[in-house]
Parts: sequence; C-alpha cells; structure tokens
Amino acid sequence: MPLYLCVDCGGSKAAAVIADETGNPVARALGGPSNFAYLGLEPFVAVVKETVEKALKACIDLAGPLTLPPPAGQSYLAAAWFGVSGCDSPQAIADMTPALEALLGVRPRVANDTHLLAAPMTLYPDVTGAVAIVAGTGGIVVSFREAVHKETGEKAGLDELGRCGGWGWILGDEGGGFHVGREAIRQVLDEADRASVKPKTAEVSKPWGLRQRILARFGISDVYELLTIVHKPDPAPISPTTSAPGDLVPMSAMSREKRLSSLSPLVFAAAFADGDPLALSVLRATSSALVDQICVLLRAEGQEAGEGERRIRAAESILCMGGSLSGVEAYRKLIVDELARRGHVFRRVQVVDDAAAVGAKALTVMKT
Repeated sequence: MPLYLCVDCGGSKAAAVIADETGNPVARALGGPSNFAYLGLEPFVAVVKETVEKALKACIDLAGPLTLPPPAGQSYLAAAWFGVSGCDSPQAIADMTPALEALLGVRPRVANDTHLLAAPMTLYPDVTGAVAIVAGTGGIVVSFREAVHKETGEKAGLDELGRCGGWGWILGDEGGGFHVGREAIRQVLDEADRASVKPKTAEVSKPWGLRQRILARFGISDVYELLTIVHKPDPAPISPTTSAPGDLVPMSAMSREKRLSSLSPLVFAAAFADGDPLALSVLRATSSALVDQICVLLRAEGQEAGEGERRIRAAESILCMGGSLSGVEAYRKLIVDELARRGHVFRRVQVVDDAAAVGAKALTVMKT
C-alpha cells in the first residue's frame, strides 16, 4: 500500500501523519520541537527521525525492527512533504532536502510550514489561489497559486507568490497573540492618559473588563505600574521542573515577549465574554492590521492581471487560517468581515487545525 507522509515541524512540536492512497490517515506521531532555524540541521534531522519512525511503526508490520534510513534502494514511503518553521530561504531548503532524502529513501518536498496551511487549495477545483495566514503567538501571511506541469497539465504542488509579516515579536507579528497583548497594554495606558486631563470624579470600578483582568493578572492596582513590569528585563532561565504550568507561571518568571503574548486569552475573554468595548477595540485593531497585510497580496476584484502580476483575486481563492487565535470564531469573523468591507470576499474560507493531515491528503492528489 502506498504511504504518504506529511510532517508539520513547529517550534513546540513535530506532528507527523501518514496517509494511504485515498488520503485517509493511517498513522500519527508527535515529536519534539523542530524549528529548523533554532535547532540546526543535525538536531532537526534527529527529531524528524524519531517522529517518523514512531509513525511508521504504527502502520507497518515488519518481522524485524523498523529503523530509518530504510534498506538501501528502498523506501517505506511513496512521497513526503515537510512544512518547517524556520525554513525561510532557498538555502535552508537546500540544506535540509538531501539529509531528509537520505533518511527517508525518497526525495521530499520541503517548504515553510505556511505551505501546509495552503494545502486545501489542491483539494478544491473551484479555486486557483490561496492565502494562508497564521494567527497564533506570532503572525504571517503568504499567498500561493497552484503549480502545473507544463508537459502533462497535472497538479504539481504550490508556487509561493508573496508574503507579508512573520518578522518576529520585536518587529511585527501583526494579528498574533503578542500583537494582541501589546495592543491591549497600549490601549489601557492610552485610556489612562486621556483620563488624566479630564475633571476628577469618583471612579466607578467595574468588576469586569480588560483593564481589570490585566491588573489582576499582574497583581497590581495602578495602571502605570504596567510600564515597570512590561519593560523589566528578561529573567534568568529557570528549570522547567521548578516552573508552574500555564497561567500559574508568575509574570516575574516570564520573558518580556511572554508577558505580553500570555495576555491574549484575557483580551478574548474581556471582548467576547464581558462585552468590554475596550477589548473589542483591541481586537479590531489587531485584526485590521492583519487584514492590511492580506490586502497587500490581493488585487481588486475588477482589476485585470497584468504581465508578471503576482497578486491574486479573493473571489478565485481560498483563505486558509491557522494558529490558536484563528481557532476563535469571533476573531475570524472580525478578519473576514473587514476583508469584505474592503471588497475582498474569498470563494472559500477554511480553518486548518490539523495541517499535517491536510498536507498528507493533498500529497496524494499531487503524487509527484
């Protein structure tokens, strides 16, 4: 039975899915962090080896032990596709591909992990382009069109057209969790600044909303104490065995980046559970900034494509959304509604919550 492997290599984990020739997943496995830029080649390949071996052992029954590389001249796989975070240049792809081919016995497709988000484009005959957006801790927007073999006319994967963002938390990450947290702090401080020149009146403290949730999270009562906490230098690294999990981690133990990105759940709760206008304003600002980037990659619906045009039309394309913030329906609606307000209505919109499975299914369609 032909087997098709897709591995979504991210900063927190590697997720491998093996599908049969119909695109049905027959095995899954998880591995360790696999951002290529952070790890370097040898540690990256080691994570891939361990993860893929686990997936193969779950669907292949051999008399002897199953290990990679496979026996000389053989492969357990018909094709493989890797979407790799930290893979941002042709040189990175050139470095990874031979090493992965030697490991698997088949030459894989290797690309940035946003390519996996755009994989649904290959599954729908009514779309010719895709915009993949990541709205998680960080954010990035990438556009694609379907590649076609000139000789056969068969589907040949994805051609990346353009990209916006993905510059990291210091320079951008519009629409992602860090941006949401930073914008929340900015708007809370801005509200306090504006109140400073108004006539002093007895303040009515509401037991809900963004301001109250943030102050409680930091354990403070004065808004301007946020300036000290946010700008406080990163702490010395601490042992994972001594740190508290999740929301219990004290702010003093967090990096500056995490102090802000960890606030995004509070913003969503204040906006969609409390109905706080300030929190809704924050999310409108961050979603609008993400839409700004999407629009860079689109051309107007009535605008014809000129020679060398690399922008695509929303009406002919699919919007593929990934990342934890994209999983929040109300936030997605802010993005889609703002796109429509600007004249860009996508033919399809799809949330991709299992990129490796979608990529494996798409690989069975492309087959080359």
